[in-house]
Amino acid sequence: MALTALLDGAVLAEKTGDDPRVLALHGWGRTRADWLPALGAPALAVDLPGFGASPPPPAGWGSRDYAELLAPVLAAGGWTLAGHSFGGRVAVHLAAGWPDLVERVVLTGVPLLHKASGSKAPLGFRLAKKANQLGLLSDERMEAQRQKRGSADYRAATGVMRDTLVRLVNEDYRHLLPSITAPVELVWGAADTAAPLLMAQEAQGLFPKADLVVSDSSGHLLDTGLYALLRDRLS
Repeated sequence: MALTALLDGAVLAEKTGDDPRVLALHGWGRTRADWLPALGAPALAVDLPGFGASPPPPAGWGSRDYAELLAPVLAAGGWTLAGHSFGGRVAVHLAAGWPDLVERVVLTGVPLLHKASGSKAPLGFRLAKKANQLGLLSDERMEAQRQKRGSADYRAATGVMRDTLVRLVNEDYRHLLPSITAPVELVWGAADTAAPLLMAQEAQGLFPKADLVVSDSSGHLLDTGLYALLRDRLS
């Protein structure tokens, strides 16, 4: 295995075998290493910009921006896209936007359908945010408020990566799924709470061609149960 620079160094990838035709895309806060145990066929397991060895994007990106960056990698066609969580968001855009280059899509733990929370932020937080916008509350104190309220991923992210995360969590792919002409295989953990199995079952009905297999012992992160199912599909 060798670390390979792609797209003038914008993306670093682990290359397995000759003439790879599997592009493996990791989840948020993860790296290419997550995919290596699942890859049997020649593959490129990338560090998406902002993670692992790849530099961050120039601004807060959405998943479509990541897809546009990666699309030239697929130029030869005949690719299988393998996406976990955040990487699956990017894979959906690649499959929908460049269908002639994508032969198959394998998704696991991807939040394909956005569910609005239906609740506002607490009044105190909203007042603090307004005070910060008016210059009445310092950025440091506003950040302390965000640290109290934000998710672990949000608290860990800074700069453009926090802006990217905010964009991603509000994305929904309901309108894209029916346009994906490549066969899709959904490989899911029954105990996934970040991208619940019920959501995967709903999303399956929106793809023109999709199968769903479930690892009863798995949650959101790739583990032994999911690796066994993924390896069968990526060998």
